Amino acid sequence: MSIFAVQYAYSDDTSARDEHRPAHRAFLGGLAQEGVVLLSGPLAARADGPDAALLILEGESEEALLELLREDPFQQQGLVEQVVVHGWDPVLGSWLEGPLAGLL
Repeated sequence: MSIFAVQYAYSDDTSARDEHRPAHRAFLGGLAQEGVVLLSGPLAARADGPDAALLILEGESEEALLELLREDPFQQQGLVEQVVVHGWDPVLGSWLEGPLAGLL
């Protein structure tokens, strides 16, 4: 299994995001229980870009994770305009010895 950093860029339809957020979080929460989602949450708003989120995931491949994330209610409702996936190989940091020890 590999670790991936995934960035979602959201549409500007905040009312639709508010409406579908419970289903979105339930979906990601299920993936967290399965050990796929290691961390997930919104990024701080920027004046020069769309609202966004960062997801740290564990999976077999980028392609497999992209396929899985297509089931996210936010994606199914067209609220995610861009998905960027990077393989990630963390090598330093307190989390490697702390909360995420053995996972990363």
